[in-house]
Amino acid sequence: MSREWITVETKDGVATLTLVNPPLNLVTLGLTRELNHKLDALAADPGARVLVITGSGAKAFCAGSDIKEFRDYMQPGIAIEKKMWMENATYSKLDDFPKPTIAAVNGLAFGGGLEMAVCCDLIVCEEGTKLALPEIKLGVFPGSGGTVRVTRRIGEGRAKEMIFLGEPIDTETALNWGLINRIAPKGTALKTAQALATEMAQRPNKALQIAKKAVDMAFDVTEDEAIAQSLPLSDQAFSSNDCKEGVRAFFAKEKPRFTHS
Repeated sequence: MSREWITVETKDGVATLTLVNPPLNLVTLGLTRELNHKLDALAADPGARVLVITGSGAKAFCAGSDIKEFRDYMQPGIAIEKKMWMENATYSKLDDFPKPTIAAVNGLAFGGGLEMAVCCDLIVCEEGTKLALPEIKLGVFPGSGGTVRVTRRIGEGRAKEMIFLGEPIDTETALNWGLINRIAPKGTALKTAQALATEMAQRPNKALQIAKKAVDMAFDVTEDEAIAQSLPLSDQAFSSNDCKEGVRAFFAKEKPRFTHS
């Protein structure tokens, strides 16, 4: 009987996906495969309008890869075939997830755990959380998108400091650098993230998804191309039923009743 690596609970438009590999929620091949399947299901689920990802227990959101698996990868080409291809495809699926995503981080977010968190649109960390890319101490480097996604958030110099030294930073530093969005009191990262997600789930879902596409294009194409490609997205938003409802409610001085479709 195969074990369960991930649980999902959906309530009021918010899907909470929890990594279940205590005590550190290490990334294994099994967890990566299950995450890949869960993301497909949640992307297609109209009841899941915002996704929150967290880790089980108090010790860690995710402390990175299970190093016991590294013994199987130490020949040329094997790491790509057995680990990196699937891991990068799954993390990219999270980065490209069509709906808003929030990482609720507690304890540690090291290595692949931080690489997973930065795939999310927003990151909420509880006080005392440590974040690191320590792979250099094992003779490797962040190979699941960290060199790109962390650098986009905090810039080249700070990303190189994290990667070259491999030392953890605290939540205050992470917030000042722009790596995370909010610091929550101890033990409340998930509660804070779910409150944000519930607020977003009440927003017009189509507009949120369109806005996410428009922002993400800023990193994928030139400035002129991003602006040009944002125009048809704006047309989709203006012609939506939610826009009609938002304008109606504005003039009626009422709270809008969006369809969330």
